[in-house]
Amino acid sequence: MGYRLGLTGSIGMGKSTTAKMFAAEGCAVWDADAAVHRLYDVGGLAVAPMQAAFPAAVIGGAVSREALKDIIGEDPAALAEIEKIVHPLVAADRAQFADTAASDILVFDIPLLFEKGSERMMDRVVVVTADEATQRARVLARGTMSEAQFAAIKSKQLPDVEKRARADYIVTTDTIAGAEAQVKAIVKEIRAGLVDA
Repeated sequence: MGYRLGLTGSIGMGKSTTAKMFAAEGCAVWDADAAVHRLYDVGGLAVAPMQAAFPAAVIGGAVSREALKDIIGEDPAALAEIEKIVHPLVAADRAQFADTAASDILVFDIPLLFEKGSERMMDRVVVVTADEATQRARVLARGTMSEAQFAAIKSKQLPDVEKRARADYIVTTDTIAGAEAQVKAIVKEIRAGLVDA
């Protein structure tokens, strides 16, 4: 059982890039979004139960996120039903990773870590941050969402200032080199503690 390090941060803060930096330092990384993609893909464990509950959500043998958005848009109560199907499967995927990962430090990349209470399962938590203008510019530069969609996602996430207040470590992603140096320092500190333990 490795040291459990939660990694979180609001949309556009540079969390995925930071996760890769931890991987480059020899940490094993579990990505909550990637787990959902696996579950939704053809042959994924969420496909059959989702098809039973929401037949319109499955297209070409895979769960369509676009179709799910439409379903939730028409019936907001459907979200709770979808989460009832998906959350236990994601938890099982995460547990399997924790049991089989071969690194001393296990990084759990979870966007809604604090919002879902997952920090209780971690030894420490890293919050990835950037200033608001950088965050907004990064998200809108992707070209995948409008200002309104960005605002809607932000409204569901704990404010950055609160996340930082609850963090054990903070990685500021204004520059790649700066973020890498912060990640290396965190890993070094944790590994030094593991040696002493």
